[in-house]
Amino acid sequence: MIRSITVAVLFCLGAAAVNFQNVAREAGLTDSIPNGGVQSKKYIVETTGSGAAFLDYDNDGLLDIFVVSGPGGTNRLYHNLGNGKFANVTKEMGLEHTGWGQGVCAGDFDNDGYTDLFVTYWGANVLYRNRGGRGFEDVTAKAGLKQERVRYNTGCAFLDYDNDGHLDLFVANYLKFDFASAPKPGENSYCWYRDLPVACGPRGLPFDRNILYRNNGDGTFKDVSDASGVAKPDHNYALSVLTGDFNHDGLIDIYVASDQTPSILYINHGDGTFTDEALPRGAAFDDNGKALSGMGVAAADYDRDGWTDIFRSNFSDERETLYRNRGLAEFDDVTLAAGLALNTRFVGWGCGFLDIDNRGWKDLLLVNGHVFPEVDRLGIDVHYKDRAILYRNTGTGKFVDISESSGPGILEKHSARGAAFGDYDNDGAVEILINNQNEPPSLLKQSTKPAGNWVLLKLEGVKSNRSAIGARVRLTAGDRTQSDEVRSGGSYLSQSDLRLHFGVGTARRINRVEIDWPSGAHQVETDLEVNRALTIREKPGS
Repeated sequence: MIRSITVAVLFCLGAAAVNFQNVAREAGLTDSIPNGGVQSKKYIVETTGSGAAFLDYDNDGLLDIFVVSGPGGTNRLYHNLGNGKFANVTKEMGLEHTGWGQGVCAGDFDNDGYTDLFVTYWGANVLYRNRGGRGFEDVTAKAGLKQERVRYNTGCAFLDYDNDGHLDLFVANYLKFDFASAPKPGENSYCWYRDLPVACGPRGLPFDRNILYRNNGDGTFKDVSDASGVAKPDHNYALSVLTGDFNHDGLIDIYVASDQTPSILYINHGDGTFTDEALPRGAAFDDNGKALSGMGVAAADYDRDGWTDIFRSNFSDERETLYRNRGLAEFDDVTLAAGLALNTRFVGWGCGFLDIDNRGWKDLLLVNGHVFPEVDRLGIDVHYKDRAILYRNTGTGKFVDISESSGPGILEKHSARGAAFGDYDNDGAVEILINNQNEPPSLLKQSTKPAGNWVLLKLEGVKSNRSAIGARVRLTAGDRTQSDEVRSGGSYLSQSDLRLHFGVGTARRINRVEIDWPSGAHQVETDLEVNRALTIREKPGS
């Protein structure tokens, strides 16, 4: 009955059927990604998992794939061969590295025209400089990013917070963890789940502080965490990072999803300092004033009112969270009103907005998987491995769960963590790359091309940072105006395509594209073609 009602709702919306398939094996993504214990996990570092990335490292116009690994394996870089296949080029590109890998973010920190990679770890982070698409060089120490102690680094993002044309770097820190002193399952009250002894934390483990590095413009960075105020919040278990100019003042702000503690919204004051204003702006708790287990985070103007909204995934027995930006970074929790309060048995991680049928409305996908393999012993409706959730945007401020009718790729069960979004074959349909614990990644692709028209916009900064991170775009096609922003990081510890994807429905031309560059330049392009990837270069005199 429920499925028939869902189909009826979609028919009324005029929405086409969706059928996602997992094409990872056919694409060549067959290596399992190790991440701690399979049957049980002794420590929290085994539970948080790792991210994934879509990036075009060699500027051939095709998205390549980077997957972060835990110990017992190596991170992997797969080159896009252009025929739906990917080749493992990790060793020859200088990216073999093992350890407790957590997150990844991308951006051209040295403005040489090639996208660089930053990978976070429990342990020590690594900055890889892209050497002209021919390989990567570990420049962590040279860049001044070597950490003086072991840290539990998680989400990261490149951003130009001072609009000087050079990408700075934000790194979230989860907590302080040491194998030697960490409590064991069952040793205290924070080491149990439904009467099962499980890995301890985060409650009961010491907090740590987030980090902001300023780019000096000469290939080096300076730690400005204290001076900027980023280090001031000190009671948050920080995971995923989302950047955006949420109040439209031309300055990039930072949102951090935090586990079992208030989430953080760093408002950029334009003088090199930030203040956490999540509480007064309505983005710290849910609408009941409760701190949830924030995991992944995504942004979109889902209701097309011109303001960037925030979605956060949470733990089981909690609702997901949708914060609607009512303007100037003032947020309301509209989860219940938007139809997103039903799936409370899932533990959500990677998430992202995407237009699945190019209608011009951003839909929403999140991946799931419990932190404790032991939960399967309970025989309840909460599982270690679980399916993804796909919500269709109705265009009325509400979402409809269409997961059960959206193909086997959505319904496959994994203990998923990171998720990245991008159109790797440039056909106008966005694919999803998912990092699964102790399994090969998933690569979800629609079996048929969406009917609507589309455009992919690659922005290149000149006075602004070369990656155009922080550029805000308003696109008008026909009677529809949409907005988006170029971002590094996001989802759960992952990096999606730096290009912006817009579905434009039946429109045959793009009437107008307005770009607010980080440099302050305002640029307008008109009468652009659809169904292609376009590059727009900054005109600083605009």
